[in-house]
Amino acid sequence: MALKMIQHGSGEYEQMVALRHQLLRKPLGLHFSAEELANEKNNILLAYTDDGIMEACSMLVKQDDRTVRLRQLAVLSGLQGKGIGRAMVQFAENLARDNRFQKIIMHARQDSIHFFEKLGYEVQSEPFIELTIPHVVMGKEL
Repeated sequence: MALKMIQHGSGEYEQMVALRHQLLRKPLGLHFSAEELANEKNNILLAYTDDGIMEACSMLVKQDDRTVRLRQLAVLSGLQGKGIGRAMVQFAENLARDNRFQKIIMHARQDSIHFFEKLGYEVQSEPFIELTIPHVVMGKEL
């Protein structure tokens, strides 16, 4: 098992895109555009791998000098509930601190609010629709 940063355009990045598509976009009938993926080159890309297989991923996107946004957290379906998502979020928080960010925000799907609340995140908005499903803004001071 390894938590690590990966490079945009690498083979691991291609695995990351495939995992995110499978778990986050395909069930909604959506696809990534080439422009969306190209714009990810400046993000901090995070992966959780085991024996070379990507089991979870996420990314951090700079919002301003103080705030970073956690996006696209995905954990393989059969592995959810085993602490991998929590490990990914804690890894992201540590990297954000290392990069001198003071706050993490996210657009959390409404069905994941409880998961993030257990990790110290607070709801900071009313529900809104993003990518066809309800989300809320959540945040945490680091």
